[in-house]
Amino acid sequence: MDDPRTVSAGRAEMVEFYPSRSAVPLELWRSLIQRATESVDILVYAGLFLPELHDITQLGERARQGCRIRVLLADPSGAAVRRRGEEEGFGIGLAHRVLLSLRYYEPILAIPGVQVRLHDTTLYASIFRVDESMLVNTHVYGSTAAHNPVLHLRRVPGGRVVDHYLTSFDRVWTQAEPTSDINAAIAAFDGR
Repeated sequence: MDDPRTVSAGRAEMVEFYPSRSAVPLELWRSLIQRATESVDILVYAGLFLPELHDITQLGERARQGCRIRVLLADPSGAAVRRRGEEEGFGIGLAHRVLLSLRYYEPILAIPGVQVRLHDTTLYASIFRVDESMLVNTHVYGSTAAHNPVLHLRRVPGGRVVDHYLTSFDRVWTQAEPTSDINAAIAAFDGR
């Protein structure tokens, strides 16, 4: 059983609950990226909404100012994308969304501090971490991420929830393949 202080700290990590990703204020996404100073970590299948809502070159600017940017996108040729696409009812459409997302990140790939990797992992949640703040978009079988709940968390002393999700991010990061050549990823998908 958890210590009451640990439970209390875990509750204190919760900033806000949103019933769907589309309910997260657009300004929150933008302000988190604009204020990033230490690190931005993104773990998604495609996460296409982010570059469509926010100028990805801002991530490059953050990196130029010393912020570490780690982006984990799904391998468009991987089994996890195929399976998730079928579960959502989009089939190959998810793979095409990943490829489009890769194109959005292409202009910042050469900037020191920006790293993009491709994973073939089943995701139970998409993770968006900026310094001490985190947005966790839960995944529900058969439902697209945009329609699923989002937890807005913030690291607090004694809290374990943010660190729990960061451990998950790091596990996927170590298994993922670095990519700096978007055209190679697209060619691998086309050649599947």
